[in-house]
Amino acid sequence: MKKIVFLLLLINSAIIFSQNKKAPVYKTCQNVNLDELENCFLDNLKSDFLKNFQTPNDVTEKQFKGKILIMFSISTQGEYTINYINSNFSSLTNEAKKVFNNLPNVEPAMYNGHKIESEYILPFYIPLADNFVVKTEVEAKITSSAIKKEKEDIATAIIEPDLNQFPEINSSLTIPFTHQQYNLIDAYGNALTNEHATVKPYFYNETEAYKKVAADKTNMFKDVKTLLGKKTWNDNLIYLKGKDYWFTVNPIFDTQIGKDNSNKPYTYNNTRAVNVRGSIGKLSFSSSIFESQGRFAKYINDYSNTLKPANSYAIFLGAGNSKGFKDGGFDYPVAEGYVSYNANKHFNLQFGNGKNFIGDGYRSLFLSDATAPYTFAKISTNFWKVKYTNLWMWTNDVRTESFTNDAYLRKFVAAHHLSINITKKWNVGLFESTITNARSNPNIDVNFVNPIIFYRSVEFSRGSKSGNAIIGLNTKYKFKDANIYGQFVLDELVVSKLFKEQGSRVNKYGFQLGFHYYNAFKIKDLTLQGETNIVRPYTYSHNNSELNYTHSYQPLAHPWGSNFIEFIGIVRYNKNRLFGNFKAVYGKKGFDFESNDINYGGDLFQSYGNGLTENNTYYQGNTANILITDLQLGYVINPTTNLQIFANASMRQFKIKEALPYFTKENTTWFSFGLKADVFNSYFDF
Repeated sequence: MKKIVFLLLLINSAIIFSQNKKAPVYKTCQNVNLDELENCFLDNLKSDFLKNFQTPNDVTEKQFKGKILIMFSISTQGEYTINYINSNFSSLTNEAKKVFNNLPNVEPAMYNGHKIESEYILPFYIPLADNFVVKTEVEAKITSSAIKKEKEDIATAIIEPDLNQFPEINSSLTIPFTHQQYNLIDAYGNALTNEHATVKPYFYNETEAYKKVAADKTNMFKDVKTLLGKKTWNDNLIYLKGKDYWFTVNPIFDTQIGKDNSNKPYTYNNTRAVNVRGSIGKLSFSSSIFESQGRFAKYINDYSNTLKPANSYAIFLGAGNSKGFKDGGFDYPVAEGYVSYNANKHFNLQFGNGKNFIGDGYRSLFLSDATAPYTFAKISTNFWKVKYTNLWMWTNDVRTESFTNDAYLRKFVAAHHLSINITKKWNVGLFESTITNARSNPNIDVNFVNPIIFYRSVEFSRGSKSGNAIIGLNTKYKFKDANIYGQFVLDELVVSKLFKEQGSRVNKYGFQLGFHYYNAFKIKDLTLQGETNIVRPYTYSHNNSELNYTHSYQPLAHPWGSNFIEFIGIVRYNKNRLFGNFKAVYGKKGFDFESNDINYGGDLFQSYGNGLTENNTYYQGNTANILITDLQLGYVINPTTNLQIFANASMRQFKIKEALPYFTKENTTWFSFGLKADVFNSYFDF
């Protein structure tokens, strides 16, 4: 880890002074020109350090010789802190700290008029005489050249960008999961050797790559002087900070208007929200309240209107229960929030209401964020080359047939994921989850709360009707500017029937294969992604339809459910505040027919006991061919809050054998533009 930090400092030093920054001011450098301020600071500090440093006796006795590097930082109050010394002599470390404690405070580094923390590396030699020896002319030239290179590559001041507007960067909060933002993080993270990037959202304090993304965001800051200008273009709306606490308050908007090719005059969405987050000591928290009304492209409205929960108007995709609003619209409020506690450097505890995602791709066959928020508890354990995540979720079956005593049927999901870095480039993950409910298992089996038990065995011991267990395997291998990834999910498998009964319905599984290509063709910030997802009929469903792998009328994994094959291509490009994304999705999915009662395996809410016993094939039944293309262009207004203006153009072709009430043979074109904060994903590609 120390080597990684040191390498990052060296890389940063090559770019840092292309920005408008001012180095710290040493006491003897008050009248030095700005261009010479850095060298003056380094030279005078090193000179005073060497004058006061006394080589410890044990170092002298062992006749140690070599180069010592002291990595230290300067606070916004001008105080020194030693972060690292590459020496095994504790006496030498103590002597260095003593000397630094007696050095005079400095005026801190500045960036855009703000005081900022800065980091430096001070090199010197033992014995001390080697720092002052005058050598022959040739040797002196070599030494001069070496010192010059040393200042350029090592001893140059590493002044961090103004991260004052990103207090969360060292907290246990999680980075809001959007594919657009995580593409930037993963592009940098692909070069890191000890990342665990499968479970999302990431923790700020565990994601080294985000610090680079935050630095890039500061480079977008506009040089504005007025308070209104700063709040609009650069800063948090409200920001309070103390010695061991901080709070931010920011509005969230998703206001857009558009037109599709239906008979409605226009489409629209009007989301107003506020996010409050902060940190007090080891405890961090985030809370958001969304109030939204909208009417969308016809196929989205039609499908949402078919999802009729008991005692409610409809389910809006990704949000949950909604009310009708004006002419064909939806009123869909959402509340999300969580608390996060860092017990120590290895354990984090979370409890809240929100979403999670487990996977390396655009889709996930394990757990997706395409559904409505749910109550969850999570334990994250990170040590050595291992990250182990335990997740417990409280979900709802909102169907009328499951509605009892004026309450939705409560479902309980226990899941865990083990991520292991086999090598610096190869990661492997193991996933398992089980879902039960209050009817099949009135008293939640305490074994499902056990964080280190094999759920499949528990389910088997209690009987096949007690729950629905799913297991999975994922992997990712990284190259220089690319990676390949994949998932395999297994709902049920009978090996004897796999070979003797081709297409048996009890063999339920799916797999994913994809790749990322970052800085494609050596074009900075251009990313290409390709992905294939294939899921057999009846996967995620159960003989007892109340034990399906769903929440609030929506799949917990892939939003298409099961019985499909899908191909995805994505192109993303960023240039300062400008961005563009293009996505193409092509697939085939099997639906049921209105004309008969056979379950062909694409509807997770039906019992697979009513399905075909054998000869099952992918996308069987009422097959639909689906092609969706989506182009989005935008401009980031405020990098701190991810507020952006955008324009979007979508085209959808849907061809199905037999039209359904919610999916008809139709082509859709949909144009929209608006203002939004990029803090969540919307999945309208179905």
